[in-house]
Amino acid sequence: MTTKAAERKALAAGLSKLDENMATLAELSELAIRKGVDSLARLDTTVAEEVFTLDQEIYALQVEIEKTCVDLIALYAPVARDLRMITTSLKITTDLDRIGRYAKDIAEITLQFGGEGQTNFKKLVSILHMSELTIQMVDTATSAFLERDADSVRNIMEVDDSVDALHDEVFQEIVKYMMDGSLTIVVGARYILVSRYLERIADHAVNIGERVVYMVTGERLPRIRAAERAKRHHP
Repeated sequence: MTTKAAERKALAAGLSKLDENMATLAELSELAIRKGVDSLARLDTTVAEEVFTLDQEIYALQVEIEKTCVDLIALYAPVARDLRMITTSLKITTDLDRIGRYAKDIAEITLQFGGEGQTNFKKLVSILHMSELTIQMVDTATSAFLERDADSVRNIMEVDDSVDALHDEVFQEIVKYMMDGSLTIVVGARYILVSRYLERIADHAVNIGERVVYMVTGERLPRIRAAERAKRHHP
């Protein structure tokens, strides 16, 4: 086997391993946010503790993936599609790690509640809807990456607009409940933080979606303000 053939074989093996690790990282990050929201909805401290473990696993795998990406670039000087796959993976690991970290933040709030606010999550309709939509965005973005499906995430920013709108609704909803005394200030403040964490997770899902489009097609999606997108749909 020639040196070039051996290098191509080693690069292919490295890319395959990278793809496997990225699939695992995506699964762990999505599981973390699902468990984080579930721990809060049911105030289940056992599930919250599971999120902390997942966060550690996510971070460890992120470090391993980053090293793999750097090694592949340094040793084999990949080009075109292979290089896009490696550099995109390198960036997406940061988004997935942040999703895991925000899931951990939500789990920490579960522990802070203790027995307080047992029925508040389901009472806050907007935050319930927001959590469902955010999880859906993460699922769409990670699936698009794993399946190399650029078309499924081309409109992900529009879904993010809905999450942003719900973020505003959650704030108004919580303020209303705090003012009428049906929600304490401490509990309300914590739910506002949860809403912010969900909004940031959705932003990272958008980042992943944009990076998938670039990885698959080489195209970079333009950043368009939400107001401008609304005008295009309702001129």
